[in-house]
Amino acid sequence: MSSSGAAAGLGLTAAACWGGSDFTGGLGARRAPVLLIVTCGQTLSLLALLTICLGMHLPVPGWHNLLLTAVGGFESALALALFYHALSLGAMGLTATLTGLLTALIPVLFSLFHDGLPTPLAGAGLILGCVAIWMITHTPSEKGTATPPIALLYAALSGCGFGIQLILFKLANGGGALWSTTSARVAGVSALLLVLLVKPPKAPWRGFWLTGILAGTFDTLGTLFYIQTTRWGRLDVAALVCSLYPAGTILLAAFFLREWPTRRQITGMALALTAVAMLSV
Repeated sequence: MSSSGAAAGLGLTAAACWGGSDFTGGLGARRAPVLLIVTCGQTLSLLALLTICLGMHLPVPGWHNLLLTAVGGFESALALALFYHALSLGAMGLTATLTGLLTALIPVLFSLFHDGLPTPLAGAGLILGCVAIWMITHTPSEKGTATPPIALLYAALSGCGFGIQLILFKLANGGGALWSTTSARVAGVSALLLVLLVKPPKAPWRGFWLTGILAGTFDTLGTLFYIQTTRWGRLDVAALVCSLYPAGTILLAAFFLREWPTRRQITGMALALTAVAMLSV
């Protein structure tokens, strides 16, 4: 298998895991505060990662690797808190679309400057992939529902935060994937605990353990697969394919909850598969 094909395959696996994490977390958010679910999942996954790394006596990577992944984990956790706050302020469709596009575009633009221009076919695949993300994530706002400018600002900041994390993980790909993810989790849990301390969610503080564990497990697997994806190919390809994770959430919602995707989303998923095929060549 070519490096591009391996990167696309691993990227789709990462996207599926992240989509499963969002679906599980969203399902749990119907009964408990979502920040509690995320904090629970990240804390328990951190304990599991530490147990594996220490139990297997895995060599600890250099401070440069740990620092980059820790910064990425910390700022992405804050970006997650901003994203959820943005969703609560206005039309979710526009907010989620802006965040999703910036999550993919920030590392793509960085890769263009850092790695140079891709092949014409890969470049067309990147453009098609961005269009697919927009079609998958965008849902028209209900009539009369306005999105305040502050919500768009928070959405933009969260998208930049998620995109920067993908860049930092690529720059730190010299160390072991397990220790890299553990370092990011330590910083991420610290950031989430800080958010909970500053602005604790309202009651009820219960019913979040199971969904937290499942969401945290899927999210950790997605991060591990993403780190592996960056080692097989260019950052722009890895970031864009992994950013297709909303399609996984939509498909799971259709299968388990009978919440069927719109024609726009189905078309976007078809375009996404076409883009992945183009990036795999």
